[in-house]
Amino acid sequence: MNINQLNFKHLFYFWRVAQQGSLTHAAEQLQTSQSALSTQIRQLETRLGTPLFDRQGRQLALTATGQQVFAYADSMFGLGEQMLGWLEGRDEDTAPIRVGSVSTMSRNFQVNWLRPLLHDPRVVLSVESGLLPTLVERLLRHQLDVVLANQPVPSNPARPMSSRFLGSQDISLVGRADRWSGATLRVPEDLDAIEMAMPSARHGVRLQFDALCFSAGVRPRLRAEIDDMTMLRLIARDSGWITVLPEVVVQDELQTGELVRVGQSSQLTEHFYAITARTGRLPDPLDRLLSRETAGGIFTDAPNPIQPTRTSSCSLND
Repeated sequence: MNINQLNFKHLFYFWRVAQQGSLTHAAEQLQTSQSALSTQIRQLETRLGTPLFDRQGRQLALTATGQQVFAYADSMFGLGEQMLGWLEGRDEDTAPIRVGSVSTMSRNFQVNWLRPLLHDPRVVLSVESGLLPTLVERLLRHQLDVVLANQPVPSNPARPMSSRFLGSQDISLVGRADRWSGATLRVPEDLDAIEMAMPSARHGVRLQFDALCFSAGVRPRLRAEIDDMTMLRLIARDSGWITVLPEVVVQDELQTGELVRVGQSSQLTEHFYAITARTGRLPDPLDRLLSRETAGGIFTDAPNPIQPTRTSSCSLND
């Protein structure tokens, strides 16, 4: 097969469907019928000699070959859109960056990590939060450039991804200074019957904490369990309870003295990862940020900065 035999209209339709993850949405955007779209994609698959989608009922998932073909198509048509933008007089130096973040992660962590991009005048940033599986699917469809998460994801030929380890931070127990200043609690030995606010069971930190308390035969008194880190920060600030969380969540309150650390355990740790797809291209400012030698400087405003670590690419199957 030579380049003259490749139907670029069929390839464009495939690219749109892969972007949307849906024949229905792609057909609406392209103002054509689903049946016509499906027919032209099948013609492309016939020409290439391999299926690009794994069709399971009404669900479409890219095959391993489909992932690679999509990456090439994304580069081709992405450059085409940049060319049209330049011809229309748009800013050729603009760098759109699409970030997904697991909803249980600290907003302070996100801002600290994104800060170099905020200072880059070329960057147009969009950030969305959600569940990790949903964000990963959008990443694989190249609807996101990077996903920030507190756990790595496995990689395989059908789902090629890399999880870069950004760093980790010990989990702390914090309380209001007007009640807990000067207090030091051993974790978990001194927590029996202590009133506490904690992350919900969806958060890995909570699972670690519960396992630690169970092993020690300690039963704190649960007063609140909060899924959102911003809400947990407000609970820590406005209640008199001890709160379990990464210090980056309440870095401002610790600096002003409104909250104080009353306990900490090296057995309770949260890890931070930047997840990217291995196919396709990254915007230059994001690529440079991910290629830095260390994560030093990300948490320079935190009272207990995250320990810098190398950000070399890794995945569970590497």
